[in-house]
Amino acid sequence: MKKINPRHRRQGYTLIELLVVLLILGVLANVALPSYISSVYSSRVGAANANARALATAIQSKAVSTGSYDVTLSDYAADMGGTLPLNPCSGTTTGYTVTASGSSCTVTANVGSNCGIWSPKTYVLGYSGG
Repeated sequence: MKKINPRHRRQGYTLIELLVVLLILGVLANVALPSYISSVYSSRVGAANANARALATAIQSKAVSTGSYDVTLSDYAADMGGTLPLNPCSGTTTGYTVTASGSSCTVTANVGSNCGIWSPKTYVLGYSGG
């Protein structure tokens, strides 16, 4: 009968080793995933507010040249490079609220459902035609 040398036994991982690796991966996922989701939401909120500010700048520019505020979003597509910016929190290019009243105007990104709970910045514009 052939004797088996202990150094030449089958190579591989035991069930315990595999379970320990899975446990470590699970713990890492529980720690890293909330941080990742939070940073994604934060990036989307920042982009939505930045896009609202860019839209406010286009609205203010047009108001200076025309003498009044226009609240129709599609009228600003040409001024914004051909298309309106996407609101990553609502997932649409119409995800902004523009409200004009006399010589003032406000621009706000809509909250949507892709960014968690947040309060968008409101950009207040003023124009004294003259």
